[in-house]
Amino acid sequence: MLKFWRKYWYYIGGVLFVAAAFAMGFWGAQSLSRIQVILVFSWMAMLVHQFEEYALPGGFPLISNFIGSGEVEHPEESPLNQLQCFVSNVIFCYLAYLIPVFFPNLIWMGASQVFAGVLQLQAHGFSLNRKLKSVYSPGLGAVVFLQIPLAVYYTYYVCAYMQGNAWQLLLGVPGALLLLLFVFLLPIRFMKGTGHPFEERELYGYKREFVKKELRNARSKTK
Repeated sequence: MLKFWRKYWYYIGGVLFVAAAFAMGFWGAQSLSRIQVILVFSWMAMLVHQFEEYALPGGFPLISNFIGSGEVEHPEESPLNQLQCFVSNVIFCYLAYLIPVFFPNLIWMGASQVFAGVLQLQAHGFSLNRKLKSVYSPGLGAVVFLQIPLAVYYTYYVCAYMQGNAWQLLLGVPGALLLLLFVFLLPIRFMKGTGHPFEERELYGYKREFVKKELRNARSKTK
């Protein structure tokens, strides 16, 4: 079961998104506080972000490893690999996004969660796009249409209805940076070279032919 989850975690995340949408529609929105609803929706937006990266249109493994990091020799397993992505995107990320739901008055914790999505705009909206020679990279849709609007609404709601705790929003930016560091950057650093390559079906997605051509050209130059 764990092996299946490791291989298809982003599809399982898509199923969780649908289940969460029904749960929030029929029960959650009425039973949770407004700030908790925002935080649950932020986690759901992250599920969409992950599905966009790895499933539809997908192709993020090679876009990140080769286009982003310049890995030519083993772009199927370095710096990102299948196990590291499961650990970061499921175990660490789910905890980082869901724990704040249970502590809604700790605004710094919730702000760290929602602002982390905004910070991903730099990679998905600028740096990867420039290297892909495209206005889009997998993950950008969720950032622009879900994660940024949720962060704006979270900030508005706290400032309007939780003014005594609004100062904690200032801690959200360094908190978001630390979240990205511990959830993604450090696992990538320490799990690099541990094997567990991505499968062929995971490597190519968005701009498949462009990525293939660039990889062939890069490899021909190293011979």
